[in-house]
Amino acid sequence: MHKPSHPGAILREDVLKPLDMTVTEFAKKLKISRQVLSGILNEKIGISPTMALKLAKALDTSAGSWLNMQIAYDLWQAKQTVNVDDVEVINKIKAA
Repeated sequence: MHKPSHPGAILREDVLKPLDMTVTEFAKKLKISRQVLSGILNEKIGISPTMALKLAKALDTSAGSWLNMQIAYDLWQAKQTVNVDDVEVINKIKAA
């Protein structure tokens, strides 16, 4: 599996650049601080459900698409660092 893009990178490259809008202008439209938006664009902050709703409204997209991008990114990151080899498999309890 290839490394998924952080949703902030998608927002930066595929949304903000084509709109020719500054970070400050875009943050004002979203009603968030410039610092929070910068954190997302610089891939330091993830997309929360609240942010996904704001992006969906502002960009006429779905909140689910933003959250799915974030989940894919987070899961890939976890798979790179989390070792589950020692986790035991739990068998289902059979119905009586």
